[in-house]
Amino acid sequence: MRHRNSRIDFDLYLITNRHQTGGRSLEVVVREALAGGVRAVQLREKDLPVRDIFRWAERLRSLTAEYGAKLLINDRVDVCLAVGADGVHLRADSLPIPSVRKLVGPDRLIGQSTHSVTEGIEAEQAGADFVVLGPIYDTPSKRSMGKPLGPAEIRSAAGRVLIPVLAIGGIRPGRIRDVIESGARGVAVVSALLESPNVRASAEAILRELKTTRSVADEAPV
Repeated sequence: MRHRNSRIDFDLYLITNRHQTGGRSLEVVVREALAGGVRAVQLREKDLPVRDIFRWAERLRSLTAEYGAKLLINDRVDVCLAVGADGVHLRADSLPIPSVRKLVGPDRLIGQSTHSVTEGIEAEQAGADFVVLGPIYDTPSKRSMGKPLGPAEIRSAAGRVLIPVLAIGGIRPGRIRDVIESGARGVAVVSALLESPNVRASAEAILRELKTTRSVADEAPV
């Protein structure tokens, strides 16, 4: 698999939702994920006012820095810049990627949520560093996005989108092999880690499966 952008050095992308931690502190759960090897976190608490998002971003910036991990902020370019985060993650209705790039500069990462190969191509052409494509499998949090795309959409994207593609939606151990063999660079998860009774062990297990499967996929003849 060829990817144009080598700045993406993570293949497991944790997306936060403090309502899915089973009553545990989001900070505690994220720390356990980082201890298990997660090296990229997206702060995505969409129901909070910006001042509260800023406070969470400050906490997670300190925490991710401790583990040498990247922090991206969902949609809020201002919060990203204010806390010195590593990048911003954009929705389909966010500011256009070229405008965001002017604000964040060349060094910060820009991720884009996409729901089709066409959207992935458009994000690449606009200057995104990576895209998250889904939902690949059925998951309650993504049902408003329509029917699951399935691994076939990843396979199609892998042949046409040269920036890294991360699969999202119903990703859990046992499905990772399918999406990586289909061409995904990695996976983005919410419940697979946040709802786990042992977050650290779950992160370690996902990363092992990613490493093993991607090694085999990379060695396979083209």
